[in-house]
Amino acid sequence: MPASFDSATGAVALQFRHMKTFGGFRSGNDFFYGELRGDEVHRLSQPYWTQVQPTREILPLANLQIDVPVTPSKVIAVGLNYADHIAEMKRTEIGAPLIWFKAPSSLLAHHGVIEIAFPRHQTDFETELAVVIGARTKNVSADDALDHVFGYTIGLDITDRDLQKQEKQFGRCKSFDSYTPIGPFVYADADVRDASIKLRQNGELRQSSRTSRMIHSVGQIISFVSQSLTLLPGDVILTGTPAGVGPIQAGDELEAEIDDWLPLRNTVAIAQNFPTGNAERSSGNTI
Repeated sequence: MPASFDSATGAVALQFRHMKTFGGFRSGNDFFYGELRGDEVHRLSQPYWTQVQPTREILPLANLQIDVPVTPSKVIAVGLNYADHIAEMKRTEIGAPLIWFKAPSSLLAHHGVIEIAFPRHQTDFETELAVVIGARTKNVSADDALDHVFGYTIGLDITDRDLQKQEKQFGRCKSFDSYTPIGPFVYADADVRDASIKLRQNGELRQSSRTSRMIHSVGQIISFVSQSLTLLPGDVILTGTPAGVGPIQAGDELEAEIDDWLPLRNTVAIAQNFPTGNAERSSGNTI
């Protein structure tokens, strides 16, 4: 869908003039990364998280399709990072960030369709602040961790609760194709210490909190993760969801918001070729 989806590219120009804004864009079959300046996209010669190197090509945002804004080598999710979400899930705080991997193939663009893999399962939305890493990061301190961040965006962590309960681990239940909507854009100089975070389902407010209520800050999360593995430029970390998560169904329209950033909008449908048989049953392992 063209970028004029909100019939207000002028509003885009006003809204994001104060932040360096990057994304993935498509013109027909041509995909590229670019920097959004007002209502124009300045094409870049390479992914922005490696080096911001503009070409001379400038394209109107209204003529482009907004695509997935980043290509990570890995997507890391954090759970149980808001006290109210811990309470609603009837869990207890574990004292350290709970992390797992989501498949990069689960990433979905703004206005993309979330396809429910198992229609009989409860499949929930979770809106989250997403971090895009900008430098190779290993064993970094929490105080220095933000120096390794390129920017921030909005993410959704779609979760098959039936599989999550059966398997006691989170990789599969959150990694189906389309289960990680992200975008629309990445903001390189955003202040996320106390940003509002909201989700609306069919226009009804379901989640509303602030990032200052996270148990583990962005810096603490990056430091913790970097003690176990090396983060690479372009990697994405989802920082956890506040209370208010709930099930999705075909026909739903989801709108995730962080501060005054352009909202991440997605719709929901049933996967046309959803899995059947053994793929739906859990082995019962607890790895």
